[in-house]
Amino acid sequence: MIAKISALINKRLSDLGLEDQSTNQIIKNSKLSFSDNLDKGHLTTNIAMVGAGVAKKNPKEIAEFIKKSLLEDQSINKIEIAGPGFINIFLEQEIFLDLLCKCVQFSNQVPEKEKQKIQVEFVSANPTGPLHVGHGRGAAYGDAIIRLLNFKGHDATGEYYVNDAGRQIDILTCSIILRGKNLFNDDDFPESAYKAEYINDIAAKINPEFFENLSIDEIGKNPNDPEKQIDDLIAVFKKENPDLWAESREIGLAYVIESIKDDLQKFNVIHEHWFYESSLGDIEDKESLLGKAIETVKENNGYEKDGALWLQSTNHGDDKDRVLVREDGRGTYLASDVAYHKNKLDRNFDVIVNVWGSDHHGYIKRIESSIESMGYSKERLRVQLVQFANLFENGKKVKMSTRSGEFYKLSDLIEKLGTDVSRFYYLSKQADQHLDFDLSLATEENKENIYFYIQYAHARISSLEQKYLLSNDDLPSELISSKFSLCDKLILKSLKFDEIIDSAVENLQPHLIIFYLKDLAHQFHQFYNDHNILKSDAKTQNDIMFVLSNVKKIFSKSLELLGISAMDKM
Repeated sequence: MIAKISALINKRLSDLGLEDQSTNQIIKNSKLSFSDNLDKGHLTTNIAMVGAGVAKKNPKEIAEFIKKSLLEDQSINKIEIAGPGFINIFLEQEIFLDLLCKCVQFSNQVPEKEKQKIQVEFVSANPTGPLHVGHGRGAAYGDAIIRLLNFKGHDATGEYYVNDAGRQIDILTCSIILRGKNLFNDDDFPESAYKAEYINDIAAKINPEFFENLSIDEIGKNPNDPEKQIDDLIAVFKKENPDLWAESREIGLAYVIESIKDDLQKFNVIHEHWFYESSLGDIEDKESLLGKAIETVKENNGYEKDGALWLQSTNHGDDKDRVLVREDGRGTYLASDVAYHKNKLDRNFDVIVNVWGSDHHGYIKRIESSIESMGYSKERLRVQLVQFANLFENGKKVKMSTRSGEFYKLSDLIEKLGTDVSRFYYLSKQADQHLDFDLSLATEENKENIYFYIQYAHARISSLEQKYLLSNDDLPSELISSKFSLCDKLILKSLKFDEIIDSAVENLQPHLIIFYLKDLAHQFHQFYNDHNILKSDAKTQNDIMFVLSNVKKIFSKSLELLGISAMDKM
């Protein structure tokens, strides 16, 4: 219906005698949407006010001009011009009621020619330990936008980038060896090593024979520089105990990645692809993915200085140029990221979405610069920044440091609250905004807990359906009265589903769905409290239950798109 009326408005707009460019500008900047208030009609548009400046006409004059044409359509009952030029459209009641049936078909996909192949890379936490609650927000967010994109007809898949080739993996491996041999007690265990219990669990899987004749006498146990100490330990183990090093690294990495996959599966998150940094190859190998990417950047937007290779990222808005290859020939973190993005773009994704922590904000220009340096359009890249969520328990902020061993695991949160509640609260605010996750509020059963408030609406409708079926063979399949108006406010709020989903997809903002569901739940609970539904006459009961069953579908589908199950009982 919106598409039909929008086409009528646009056709009438073209009769103003404006150039096509001006007409298209007005259409682009105006909006036709379902009203927030029945007194203002079922649909409202600001097109007359947007067009006034371009057409150099009074907005009310334009509104009246459009009104005459719209009234010729039999689906429209009346039109009112309000305020400075809003066009408020009242549909015939039968048409309005039919829109609810169309809405719950959930068939509003993008046109075939606009469908895209999209990759979403998210979570990608260092594989050095279990996921903690700080990672949960990015996991819920990335998974939700994939669900939304696919719902609209795109081909979206998730990818986890495994940083298995950097210093953090060396520290993990070193930590496993130290625990396996018990070379330090808890008091003097290296400050920069990983200390949590899972390190002991991994060390127990290493063949004890590998630890024979292991010694680190030449390395002090109380260093002034903890980072130098761990680097020295790494160097000794790699040189003196290569077999132990390889075994510990392989078993440790496999253990942690399996743990991460298990936690994500419990969290209802699936990555279709796991890409390992090590597969990029050696920077000295010109035929490797890493070598080819660096050569491409070097030829197009790189230069050598002080023996190092630099990316001239200032050409693309960065505040300074960045080192890709150090003077000793070692690649920087940026070098691997450049090669990884080249690989992603070469896999023919129309769009790649990076879900990064907000602390990576300054990294965006570097990646955009490298993408353009390799001959790709930076428009194919979208970066969504996610603030880490702060978890509070009993009024205290929970620590999230993996290395110290004191952290709240994501699996612990899932066990405490459940997947659905956890995902809901991670998604309850815009991803790049600060989020305090209060465990006590998340478990309360009142309307202050918006998860409970929304689920209670779905459960209440389910309960009404069960009671209705005690005296009826089936739930209503159609309305008896084409003039039924008792549920108009609830229907109007329900019909906003498509525009909310469109906005959530366009802006990659799943929190908009939660805001919408809160409003829809409020409208339902208000209706429920104002009407003794199952005490109504049979005809009214039929029509109310028909509407409520369809509203329930909107609750269910909306939650499903967030990776959350709708509850039939509370």
